[in-house]
Amino acid sequence: MGLIFAKLWSLFCNQEHKVIIVGLDNAGKTTILYQFLMNEVVHTSPTIGSNVEEIVVKNTHFLMWDIGGQESLRSSWNTYYSNTEFIILVVDSIDRERLAITKEELYRMLAHEDLRKAGVLIFANKQDMKGCMTAAEISKYLTLSSIKDHPWHIQSCCALTGEGLCQGLEWMTSRIGVR
Repeated sequence: MGLIFAKLWSLFCNQEHKVIIVGLDNAGKTTILYQFLMNEVVHTSPTIGSNVEEIVVKNTHFLMWDIGGQESLRSSWNTYYSNTEFIILVVDSIDRERLAITKEELYRMLAHEDLRKAGVLIFANKQDMKGCMTAAEISKYLTLSSIKDHPWHIQSCCALTGEGLCQGLEWMTSRIGVR
C-alpha cells in the first residue's frame, strides 16, 4: 500500500532534484546547461561562481548548478554538494593533458560524505572534434569500472549541437527513486 501511495504521490508532486555540473574550465558545462534550457547555443564566458537553472524533463524537475571549473574555484565545489542527487561531470574529449586532473577531481568528489548517494553522469563532450578521445577511452582512463558505490553512466556528446545530451538526461531520469 505504501509503495502505491509513493508512486501516486510522485506523479502529482513536482519534486526538484539537485544536480551539480562540474568539470575543468572550458569543458562545455555552461554550454550544456543552456542547451538543456533553451535547446540552443549561447555565447558564454568563463563562469565565476555558478549559474543555476531549472530543467524539466518528462515532469521531472532538475535544479542544475553549473559551477565554475577554473583551478582557483575547484576548492569551493564542496559548498554545493549538500542534497545533490546527481553529478554531471563534463569532460573535454580533446584535452588529454588535463584528464589526470579530471580524474583526481572526480575521485575527490566521490569520497565526499555529502555525495555518497549521488549518481554520476559523465559527458564526453566535444565528440565533433577531430582527434577526440572516445567515451570508451575516457572511461578506461578514469577507471570508471572501479566505481562500485555510485551509479554512473558515460555519454558521448557535443554541447554545440546537443547530440547525446538527451540520452544523458534520460539516464538520470531513469535513476530517480532507484537509490
